Amino acid sequence: MSTKLEDLRLDVAELNKLLNTAVRQRVKDVLLIEIRKLETEITTLKELSEKNSVSDVPVNSAPVSKPKCYEVKLNNYAWDQSDKFVKIFVTLKNVQNVDPADVFCVFAPKSVELKVNGLDNRNYSLPIKNLLEEIDAEKSHWKVKTDNVVIFLAKKKVGSKWSHMTMFEKKAHEPRIPKLDQSDDPSAGLMDMMRQIYEDGDDDMKRTIAKAWTESREKQMSF
Repeated sequence: MSTKLEDLRLDVAELNKLLNTAVRQRVKDVLLIEIRKLETEITTLKELSEKNSVSDVPVNSAPVSKPKCYEVKLNNYAWDQSDKFVKIFVTLKNVQNVDPADVFCVFAPKSVELKVNGLDNRNYSLPIKNLLEEIDAEKSHWKVKTDNVVIFLAKKKVGSKWSHMTMFEKKAHEPRIPKLDQSDDPSAGLMDMMRQIYEDGDDDMKRTIAKAWTESREKQMSF
């Protein structure tokens, strides 16, 4: 049975390599389904093996139950970049002890998902969608190190500089553009726009706007 388990793990590892090089979504879906089937078969064989080992234990011994694996979604990571790669650093204690076939990434042109199964009775996942720029899925890869996984996203545009990891983050940090309501009085709309710029601006911007308002009021009072 141990030989069959090892063969299944090798099959999963091979399918993950094919998944990383696949381009068409339909092909990826087929590969993912096959991977899930093999993972289920591996789990079943492990449980059967444990039951057989328990049957060899004296009757008076307490049976050992297999702990349930909980699904954990990760959202914390650090990242850096070079001319060719965006590197994502994910901290996971003892990840180096997990079977290599249970640590893998699924790459797409605008997304990546890290999967770590069976680490301390937990299945971890880190999905990152809507990347700032496209990546080369075929050249992207990952490395398992002591207590962390490093993901290498191969830049489609070599030499480009990423300001953020995703488009969502970039848009969240973009300043709001004031809009004038055409149905309102133009002067009132202008004042609202200036007030919004004042509230969103830094100290220099606030001083500049305050000075302009003061000078405007002084001019009005002089007439």
